[in-house]
Amino acid sequence: MSQTNIIVGSGFSGSTMARLIAEKLDEKVVVVDKKDHIAGNSYDYRDENGIMIHKYGSHIFHTNNEKVWSFLKQFTDFNTYMHEVVGILDGIEAQIPFNFTTLYQVFPETLAKRLEEKLLKKFEYNKKVPILEFQKQDDEDLKFLAEYVYEKIFLNYTTKQWGVSPKDVDGAVTARVPVYLSKDNRYFQDKYQGIPLEGYAKLVEKMLDHPNIEVVLNKDFAEFKKENSDLVKNARIFYTGSIDEFFDYKLGKLPYRSVNFKFETHNRDFYQTHACINYPNNYDFTRIHEYKHYLNDKSEKTVIAKEYSEFFELGKNERYYPIASEENAKLYQKYLDEAKNLKDVYFFGRLGDYKYYNMDLAVARAIELFEEVFNA
Repeated sequence: MSQTNIIVGSGFSGSTMARLIAEKLDEKVVVVDKKDHIAGNSYDYRDENGIMIHKYGSHIFHTNNEKVWSFLKQFTDFNTYMHEVVGILDGIEAQIPFNFTTLYQVFPETLAKRLEEKLLKKFEYNKKVPILEFQKQDDEDLKFLAEYVYEKIFLNYTTKQWGVSPKDVDGAVTARVPVYLSKDNRYFQDKYQGIPLEGYAKLVEKMLDHPNIEVVLNKDFAEFKKENSDLVKNARIFYTGSIDEFFDYKLGKLPYRSVNFKFETHNRDFYQTHACINYPNNYDFTRIHEYKHYLNDKSEKTVIAKEYSEFFELGKNERYYPIASEENAKLYQKYLDEAKNLKDVYFFGRLGDYKYYNMDLAVARAIELFEEVFNA
C-alpha cells in the first residue's frame, strides 16, 4: 500500500473515485477540497428550523443506471420522492415541461382538445420533442402552440439562465427543454429517483469514511502542492477542479454560468405548492426552491431560495454550468492536449471534463475512469 493518490474535490466525482481506490486497491487516498465542507455543490445541512437545506440549489437524484444506484445504496437509503416542477404562465401554475396536463391548464378546453388531437396525429405518445424542433410545424394550430411554448416557457427563462439569446445557446442545452407528449407530470422519468434520507453530505461522508482516506478541507490544491511537494510529486492525481485553473489559466479562462441564491425564512407551513416553481417571464430570478418538500421536514417555518443566474467570476461565485460553444470546446481541447504531457494526472467531473453532469453521470464517469486506469 505504498502508492498515494491525491483527489482534488470531494463532490460525487472525487468521492466515488476515493472510495473505489481505498476499498478495491487498498491504497492511501488524500482528498483535498478548497471548500470548508465535503460533497461539493450537492452539500446540504439541517438549519436551526430542522429543515434540510440544499446550499447550492435543489438536488434531486435520478438514474436508470443500476450500477450507480447499487453503488450509492451502500451509503444511504433514499425516499421515494418524484420531482414535479410547475411554472407561472400568465399567472397560472402549470406543469413543466409542457405536456398534455399543461395544455388543459393554460388553454380553454375546446382549444386544448383540438391541439391534443393534432399532436397525437403528428407525434408518438410519450415522445419528448426538443422545443426548437417542435417549432418546425406546418399546421397553423400547432404553429400557434409552438410559438406559445417558445415565448412563455423557453425564451425568457433561457435568456435569464444563460445571459444570451436562445439562438446563441448550444443545441445540447436546448434539447433539455422538451415538449413532452404525455400526461406524466414527473420532471424525470428514471427508474430510480429520490433524496438521501440523511442528506447528500451524510452520503458523501459515509463514502469517505474509510481508513485509507484522509480528507483535507479549506485547502486550495496549489497551496497543498507547495506544502506537500514530495507527496504530490510521487502521487497519482485525480483532478475534479476546473482544468484551466490547474494550468494556471495559461491558455485563457473557460467560461461558466453561476447561480446566486437569496434565502428567506417565512413563518408559515409552506410558501408554495411544489419544491420548485419556475418564473420564466416574471421577476429577475429563474425559480424558487422550497426545501421542506424534499424530505417532508416538519417545522412551523419554511425556507425558500430565489435563484438568480449570473456569469462566473473568479473569487466571487461558484462554477455551475460549462457554457457549451465551439470556441469553448476548442479552448478545452487545448487544455486536454496540455494534459497529455502529464504523467499520472487525470481530469474528470463536471469541471475537469468541462461538461454538465447530473449526479448519477458524475458517479458513472468516476467508476468508468477507475476501471479504465486500473483495468478493474
